[in-house]
Amino acid sequence: MQQTPIRSERKIAANIFKGSLGNMIEWFDWYVYASFAIYFSTAFFPSENKTAELLSTAAVFAVGFLMRPIGSFVMGRFADRRGRRSALTLSVTIMAVGSLVIALTPTYHTIGLWSPGILVVTRLFQGLSLGGEYGTSATYLSEMASPKRRGFYSSFQYVTLISGQLLALLVQIILQNTLTNAQLYAFGWRIPFVIGAIGAVGVLWLRLTMEESDQFTAMNASKQKKAGTLTLLLQYPRQFFTVVGLTFGGTICFYAYTTYLQKFMINTTGLDPRVVSLINFAALLIMLILQPIFGHLSDKIGRKPLLIWFGVGGTLFTVPIFTALAHTKSVWAAFLLMLFGVVIVSGYTSINAIVKAELFPTEIRALGVGLPYGLTVAIFGGTVEYVALWLRSINFESLFFFYVAAASFVSLIVYWKMLETSKTGHIDAEIMLADGEK
Repeated sequence: MQQTPIRSERKIAANIFKGSLGNMIEWFDWYVYASFAIYFSTAFFPSENKTAELLSTAAVFAVGFLMRPIGSFVMGRFADRRGRRSALTLSVTIMAVGSLVIALTPTYHTIGLWSPGILVVTRLFQGLSLGGEYGTSATYLSEMASPKRRGFYSSFQYVTLISGQLLALLVQIILQNTLTNAQLYAFGWRIPFVIGAIGAVGVLWLRLTMEESDQFTAMNASKQKKAGTLTLLLQYPRQFFTVVGLTFGGTICFYAYTTYLQKFMINTTGLDPRVVSLINFAALLIMLILQPIFGHLSDKIGRKPLLIWFGVGGTLFTVPIFTALAHTKSVWAAFLLMLFGVVIVSGYTSINAIVKAELFPTEIRALGVGLPYGLTVAIFGGTVEYVALWLRSINFESLFFFYVAAASFVSLIVYWKMLETSKTGHIDAEIMLADGEK
């Protein structure tokens, strides 16, 4: 057993910053697609019906999610066998190349079906990258954090995830106020994809300077030999399906209240796109601030109370929030309704990474966190927009509200029955075992 180094809080924070910044760029590249879909849908899928165009772009968004379980498996296995740092470096490289390709792809009117074809293939590779990013990033942040602050530090996965979404919205707001609508539809939508590709170059260097986690470096040879295999993962069926249940309601609510809500306020509520961008930015900024607060709270009172807060809130308040939002004409009312929704969802987002990481031992942690998460997000998270837009297209949009509430209730049952991972998890137990063997 190798001796694990003792790191200062400053060193821990520096490593988490490097890992988190890469996570932010990855999610910026991913969310730019959703944020600017309303502008580039015509470029790739020309149609006389705006809802049909958005359905096409939403379908490609969902297709990208289909690669996430594959990415979770490939990159999770790689992270468990070769290290968290190597896997995180590879994932950000793939995402950067994908963004540059989208930025440079000619329109449908220029190259015909090749245009949407290139878009689909590129999103598949980006989905593979993001699938590997989640499980590996959650693992790295959870392992790198100091024992009594794991909830706080691991919450930065969603701090940077939301930061990526906010940065995409900020770029959108700036472009909306500097370019005309015609310019945005013509070429402006390409600019954020270029920004994402350039930002990833700097992040790539930062990730190369990160330290590997103590848990991985302390893993002995016998464990390394079988690390990251499906055979080993099959020995943890309860943990696998717990991650599925944890993620089910969380991913549907997260994408409903963040990604889809922007289109909902434009198409259903009837608000101006520029106003909607500002509402989203303000609400998500507050949500970002809440993540470390909730994460710190989980270090004090445990993970379960926050998960139950989300489950109860999502079950009881989703339908009233969306119903009220559909009928309001007040900008402030729309903002407060969205804010209420993201406060509820923060009970899940702030701590889901550490809860999942605490369920698995080191040799299967990245794959154990990533694969069931990737499968669940691919099937349910990636289809949120498509389901919502399809129900709208057949005049049954209100059914979507009940779908989101029902998903919250299913996860609530899981939260209620699961153990408190801050007391029963593997991470701290492994560190104590390693210290005892020195």
